Amino acid sequence: MLIRDARPDEAGELTEPALRSKAHWGYDEAFMASCREEPTVSPSQVRERRTAPAERDGRVLGFTTVDGRPPEGAVGMMFVNPSTLGQGIGRALFAHALATARAAGFHRLTIEADPNAERFYLAMGAVRTGETPSGSIPGRVLPLLSVTL
Repeated sequence: MLIRDARPDEAGELTEPALRSKAHWGYDEAFMASCREEPTVSPSQVRERRTAPAERDGRVLGFTTVDGRPPEGAVGMMFVNPSTLGQGIGRALFAHALATARAAGFHRLTIEADPNAERFYLAMGAVRTGETPSGSIPGRVLPLLSVTL
């Protein structure tokens, strides 16, 4: 598996596994339509968000972004293709995000986690610091976590 910097022309190729990953948790079509914009990657955001895909044999397995400006930022997106869950890809992407953040001078990252992903982030060393409103579903709250670098 290779984790590398994404290219702007790959934005669409990254969005599809993000949507599959989100849908994996059993959300209905109405929910997915309401939040479709959140996991969408645009070409103009790829470099700014420090986007990094994990790939094997040229196939995207997942990706992560590190957003913001030092000293504090966020793991803005992290998605793993459902067909590759349990293979250590999420762990590798998270470690890559932390290394990217450290190299850029970040001291702390926040994570607005899908409730189904909270256990993963806690296992990776993140700490729950509260809740935050969903950016796309009115009335829904998400676990807010952080990790100190």
